[in-house]
Amino acid sequence: MARQEQSIAENRKARHDYFIDEVIEAGIALTGTEVKSMRLGRVNLRDSFARVINGEVFLVNLHVAPYDKGNRWNHEPYRDRKLLLHKKEIRELRARIKQEGMTLVPVRLYFDNHGRCKVLLGVAKGKKQYDKRRTIHEREAERHMDRVMKDRTR
Repeated sequence: MARQEQSIAENRKARHDYFIDEVIEAGIALTGTEVKSMRLGRVNLRDSFARVINGEVFLVNLHVAPYDKGNRWNHEPYRDRKLLLHKKEIRELRARIKQEGMTLVPVRLYFDNHGRCKVLLGVAKGKKQYDKRRTIHEREAERHMDRVMKDRTR
């Protein structure tokens, strides 16, 4: 029997604060207590980001709450976690984020069909305040149009 993808956490604020150009899937190097805590959904992606350091990609500021039944070998909640990517992918990411205003933002954290923890990284550019207002205005206009069309079909 095949498993289904199990979502752990989603960074909704990322889509609000950034224009996401491209999404890349990466594995994460975790300890046992981190995986157990993630299975319980005790993760916060809100202020986290990824950084390329010495040819490796690390997820910075990801909060994974300590496991309740963990002992003295429990993990550090805010430690930098290494992302598992191919060297070619890392080179391409480094080239993309060297462009002005580009950054790597985790969009979603999930367990794949094989039970491995994965993260979707978005190559993103920060939105200005007026861009955020325009996005909200467009969303509200779309909702209004849908409401009018729905009322019309009745």
